[in-house]
Amino acid sequence: MRLFQERGYDKTTMRAIAKEAGVSVGNAYYYFAGKEHLIQGFYDRIGAEHQTAARAVLDRETDLHARLAGVLQAWLDVAEPYHEFAAQFFKNAADPDSPLSPFSAESEHAREASIAIHREALAGSKAKVPDELADVLPELMWLSQMGLVLYWVFDRSPARERSRRLADRGARLTTRGVSLARFRVLRPLVHEVHELFTDFLPGMAQTAVAVRKRPEDDR
Repeated sequence: MRLFQERGYDKTTMRAIAKEAGVSVGNAYYYFAGKEHLIQGFYDRIGAEHQTAARAVLDRETDLHARLAGVLQAWLDVAEPYHEFAAQFFKNAADPDSPLSPFSAESEHAREASIAIHREALAGSKAKVPDELADVLPELMWLSQMGLVLYWVFDRSPARERSRRLADRGARLTTRGVSLARFRVLRPLVHEVHELFTDFLPGMAQTAVAVRKRPEDDR
């Protein structure tokens, strides 16, 4: 992370990373096939830290707004040490064709782990959620978190105070949306918004196709 921040992602080689880590280049490649795999490892690590940090609020609260706000604030807490690196890294992650994109097929494992946190936040709340939206809403909630991440990358307010306010207001708005989703007349709209993202975002579109096409479909 330090080398990426100091030199930029593109100019940081696996050889330089191996030297700083005190290992041979061959040994570095034994564990990570390339820089992209290092970043995927970073995604997995920050995801695990997020899950641990969110545990307190998920174990304590049943109010959906409190749970969602807590999950988002927990992400801001674990991500804060990497804020200086984030802007440099975002140049690559923002490329929709890059494996570093959070929407890419390569990022599926980290993405699904993050969505699982939102799924738990929703399932453990006292909010009434129709069964047909139980899988759709967590993905939309994760997409809302991605909007927060984008804002956070460029947030220069002290201690990222504006990002924290956005997290709380976003959680409140999402809670209202979930409440409205109880009404049958609005459910088709929720499905349409979800399909819009899964059909057009790289990586997520591939995942959606894989889920829709089960092995038994080929029989």
